[in-house]
Amino acid sequence: MKKFDIPEYYRSPIISKVKTQRKLEDPRKKDFAPTLLDFGNVSFVISRHFGFCYGVENAIEISYRAIQDNPDKSIFLLSQMIHNPEVNSDLESQGVRFIQDTEGNQLIPWEEVGADDIVIIPAFGTTLETRKLLEEKGIDTVTYNTTCPFVEKVWNRSAKLGNTDHTIIIHGKHKHEETKATFSHSKENAPSVIILNMQEAETLAEFILGKRNPDEFYEVFSEKYSVGFDAMRDLRRIGVVNQTTMLASETQAIADYLKGKIVERYGEENLKDHFADTRDTLCYATNDNQSATIRLLEEDADLAIVVGGYNSSNTSHLVELLEERFPTYFIQNKDEIISEGLIRSYNIHSQEVHEHLSFLPDSDKTKIVITSGASCPDSTVDGVIQRILELKKSPITIDQIQL
Repeated sequence: MKKFDIPEYYRSPIISKVKTQRKLEDPRKKDFAPTLLDFGNVSFVISRHFGFCYGVENAIEISYRAIQDNPDKSIFLLSQMIHNPEVNSDLESQGVRFIQDTEGNQLIPWEEVGADDIVIIPAFGTTLETRKLLEEKGIDTVTYNTTCPFVEKVWNRSAKLGNTDHTIIIHGKHKHEETKATFSHSKENAPSVIILNMQEAETLAEFILGKRNPDEFYEVFSEKYSVGFDAMRDLRRIGVVNQTTMLASETQAIADYLKGKIVERYGEENLKDHFADTRDTLCYATNDNQSATIRLLEEDADLAIVVGGYNSSNTSHLVELLEERFPTYFIQNKDEIISEGLIRSYNIHSQEVHEHLSFLPDSDKTKIVITSGASCPDSTVDGVIQRILELKKSPITIDQIQL
């Protein structure tokens, strides 16, 4: 796989050492068992797969190249390049400005962006409408387009489904930049509707089976369907794609469920005429990170720590998995660990930051599961590990650790 040129300060002495060793031992990434780092009075169970994925490293390389190549030009990002506060803050510190926030609210008027400026398209991609706007302004939309190749793969698959008269069911969060971009592309080729989870898939199935009045569809899925969508006609032939950062297992479960409802409606013998197999749209990195996190559930540990941006979709799903088994703390960086007895952690359900007392057990030996999202630098995870080692006054140093 390509090696990207990203700032050295995003790498780290501990994590780099772990990843290098695992790559030597398991070059084909078939072993999802974690790595154990034992520092005497505290040990870390580190996920086999975590941190920057191919798409994120690609986006970082292109973004920093844009800065280096254009020292005398105004440089803009359509929105956050990835969902990580440290990376975005670093880009801002080097003069990059965000045109919109993650909700699509305008931060810089379009009138202030001109043909001589550099506009970076983030890893999530952008809508056809925004791309057209940029092109009409004479702005280059190719050189600094950091759209993840796996997101583009979903767009290409959607186009093929549209060409075979399938309606596109998008498993995603309808306000997320990636899903908005995917929806923009898919609706050009086919009727499209966005569903968030299995509950919404079950609701959609009621319309597929004709158990609900089609007129109710437009209220139930308000703002989530393409213009001209016909609930009577457009649910007879479907294919499921996803926002690449969703739980891959949930996307597959939704596809399997809807496939079953299609069989119920049209019969097994007619399945191929009404349902498209879209397993090839699942992102390998999302799959690997989630599979490695599921493997962590087999460990006997005191707690779990997940590191990443609070608005990171893929990171929140890792939290979902781990909190079923361990007390789990979702933190942005080492600064959330105030002391041995106090940590600030983001609650993905209430969407609030809470303080937790005595999060580190008062024991001679503490075992911590740790992982991070695909947009989190290894150096940030390294900082969390070092912060805990400092608080626990561990007798073994990083240089002495054996893999």
